[in-house]
Amino acid sequence: MAKVNKTKYALLGVLNIISGSGYDIKKFCDHSIGFFWNENYGHIYPVLQKLEEDELVTKRVEQTEGKPSRNVYSITEKGRNELEEWLKLPPENQPVRSELLLKLFLSRNLPTEDIIRNMEEIKEASLKELAQYDVIEGLIMSRKDKVDEKTFTLWKITLRNGRIGEEARLKWCEETLQSLRELNK
Repeated sequence: MAKVNKTKYALLGVLNIISGSGYDIKKFCDHSIGFFWNENYGHIYPVLQKLEEDELVTKRVEQTEGKPSRNVYSITEKGRNELEEWLKLPPENQPVRSELLLKLFLSRNLPTEDIIRNMEEIKEASLKELAQYDVIEGLIMSRKDKVDEKTFTLWKITLRNGRIGEEARLKWCEETLQSLRELNK
């Protein structure tokens, strides 16, 4: 089976929420789906061009005084239909690729202190992610009266998945650090 370009569907999904330039789309992704789905400009612009060629989006050039013109993209009905068909399909199983776990598994010749130091950094990053989830939850709650109940619920359960995952990672970090420190005794 041919590999499906998921960026296409991520962009159609975003454009189903907002119309915007490639920059606007990237900014929206970074502040919403960026915690579980990463897109970069190198993918966004070529995919937008292909979506336009396939008549899944339209592009209009917006002129602003004193600034360069910008392309603003909007989803078409054909794009909405294709997005809906993709959303109905079950998600593909994603193979796990974790540099962290690979490095841990292969670190037997590294001094334990180095592994502990790396794990402490991972733990700190996890704590920062949890704090970021608090910020996102505040943003979602502030939008409660501005979106329909289904959208609000979908945003909350997506956030909850991220929070639970990060809480589990933090617990795992603490257990891992304890195990590594016991090796040094």
